[in-house]
Amino acid sequence: MKAKTVIIVGSENPSKIEAVRLGFQAVFPNTSFEVLGLGVASAVSKQPMSDEETLQGAGNRALNAQTACPEADFWFGLEGGLSELPNGDFVSYAWIVVLGKEKQGKARTAAYLLPPEVCALIRSGMELGDADDLVFGKKNSKQTSGGVGLLTNGLIDRADLYAMAVKLTLIPFIQDTLF
Repeated sequence: MKAKTVIIVGSENPSKIEAVRLGFQAVFPNTSFEVLGLGVASAVSKQPMSDEETLQGAGNRALNAQTACPEADFWFGLEGGLSELPNGDFVSYAWIVVLGKEKQGKARTAAYLLPPEVCALIRSGMELGDADDLVFGKKNSKQTSGGVGLLTNGLIDRADLYAMAVKLTLIPFIQDTLF
């Protein structure tokens, strides 16, 4: 009998772990797997403020998870970030990196516009999750619905948003002849 595929997520955040579970299950529905979260460093700022920094954070999380648990089969790094638009608005998104034994995948989530009040708090130095909690009167929303869940009235939560990108990171693993 084949052992379970072991997947390490470079985070203990429940919404990130759930995103990997949802995405992996959709891509490999007949695979028995276990998803484990592990707190590792991103080695970027607490609030990444560019595509490049956010991608670097996701890659660092995946690599640090791989270093900590080399016996696993897949290692995921998920990093939320922000970019400022020319008009001063901010958009929120995440980069996701997956490492396998012989290849890797990368994908970015869709981005969404943040409200002016949240943008002002970010400009003052506040992290997005804390700004969301303050504006919406919530506590630790980044580990549940995330800002996207608050802004969409629960239509899309953080795990849903990230799960689509998790599926996209796995393209190289299902398109062997192309990657």
